[in-house]
Amino acid sequence: MEQEVLKKEGGLKAFRIDAKERMTITEVAEILGVSTKTLARWEKTGKTRKPKRDWRGWRIYDADDLDHIRSFHETVFEVE
Repeated sequence: MEQEVLKKEGGLKAFRIDAKERMTITEVAEILGVSTKTLARWEKTGKTRKPKRDWRGWRIYDADDLDHIRSFHETVFEVE
């Protein structure tokens, strides 16, 4: 998946994402600056909603999922 990095400040990256694109847990973790294990833990404990899964059982995120996780991330960590 090709993404264009718009800016990088304070450790967080801003990406231009096509709303129809699907992302893996690795891509979402990189965008948010957290680990894949952190995302999986948030999902398991009910802090974020469960994403869709593909035929292999892999997590598939869309832009709405990313927005939901990003809003949770911003409530947990102070974003400047």
